[in-house]
Amino acid sequence: MRMITILAAGASLAFAGATGAHAQSEQAPTQPPAAAPAQPPAAAPEAPSTGAPNITSVSVVDIQELPEDTQKQVNEVIAQRGEADLERLRTSIDGMPELKSALEAKGVTSAEVIAASMGADGALTLITKKAG
Repeated sequence: MRMITILAAGASLAFAGATGAHAQSEQAPTQPPAAAPAQPPAAAPEAPSTGAPNITSVSVVDIQELPEDTQKQVNEVIAQRGEADLERLRTSIDGMPELKSALEAKGVTSAEVIAASMGADGALTLITKKAG
């Protein structure tokens, strides 16, 4: 049950964070050096240099394969998210060859991805819905 909650709640948050980190890394060069915090480097939290989450594994699951309760939760999360968020998610996926390969292995494309969930262990689940 905890995984279901994580899946539903994390679906929108996982890529919102990744998109935010990506946007933040793009904005970083435009900030003047004086805007940097006056902390020694050792006090800063450890993070990958790209700011993107560290993906350890990728699973691709069609929404029809999920339990009915989970499908309902995922659909509720999707209903709260805008088309622009979904397009950013799909663009992020297209920019990562390992994610595109995982989708291709299941016979789908990023256009069929409706949600994503990132576990604390770096396990990424892409939820798809076949057109039609």
